[in-house]
Amino acid sequence: MGKSLMQKDLSQAETAGENALWSLYLVRDTLTSAKRWGFVDLFGGGLITDLVKHSKIDTAGPQIAKAKEDLLIFEDKLKNIQVPADLRMEIGSFLSFADFFFDGPIADYLIQSEIQKTLEDIDDAITHVESIINSIRLQQEVK
Repeated sequence: MGKSLMQKDLSQAETAGENALWSLYLVRDTLTSAKRWGFVDLFGGGLITDLVKHSKIDTAGPQIAKAKEDLLIFEDKLKNIQVPADLRMEIGSFLSFADFFFDGPIADYLIQSEIQKTLEDIDDAITHVESIINSIRLQQEVK
């Protein structure tokens, strides 16, 4: 019975990790697009360019909220399984990438460096979530 419970916990953690990963990929794609439109806007884009950039940034807000929620669920599922400590401790630090999106109506004030910093944080989170998922998969093969 203990073995099947462990398999269930590993499977749930893997699924939660995959959900978090997909959410992070979606945010990364949206912010990458916003960044591209922001560059166009910096070099003489017009009203349409500005509207598209702001639309992308507005879209990223709820996506970031979803990614943060998925990361919290993943973190919770990791409590039931054995994951190397260096990987486990990192998850919480990646939740901060979403913070500035919830500080107010920042779409009008968001600048390229903030988008770039968020993209870097998301890439770091993706790398760590992928590492944890790989660790989970290795445990499943052993069990």
